[in-house]
Amino acid sequence: MTYATLDDLIDRAGEAELRQIADRDRDGVIDATVIDAALTDAKDLIDSYIGAKYAMPLPSVPSIVRSWSVSIARYYLHRNGAPDHVVKDYDEAFKSVKDVARGLSTLPVATGEEPAVVSGGTVMANHPDEVFTPTKLAGWR
Repeated sequence: MTYATLDDLIDRAGEAELRQIADRDRDGVIDATVIDAALTDAKDLIDSYIGAKYAMPLPSVPSIVRSWSVSIARYYLHRNGAPDHVVKDYDEAFKSVKDVARGLSTLPVATGEEPAVVSGGTVMANHPDEVFTPTKLAGWR
């Protein structure tokens, strides 16, 4: 299941733009498979980053995640070069996704819902014995 739908893309970009970038067989109809592929790719990108901090799948989709998905999918649909405003929208969405992965921001959750945060794990180190100890250096005064 993707984070956004064709209707979400139409709300942001308009049907005319989507016909231009997602009607690959030029029959005047938006190709559902092209839209699904772009939305799936956007979801996979988002999951690959926020999955570092949150258990997947998300129990519910916050509106900000839906917005990121629309921005990323729209950028992907412009396969021959996106206009500047689409690139800017994509860059901002991708930066926000990376901020969540880095722990600089969190996902909003529905009232009463607890986010399933992935634990950070334990830091472990393995190093050789000390070379210069007080005992070994005692004769070098």
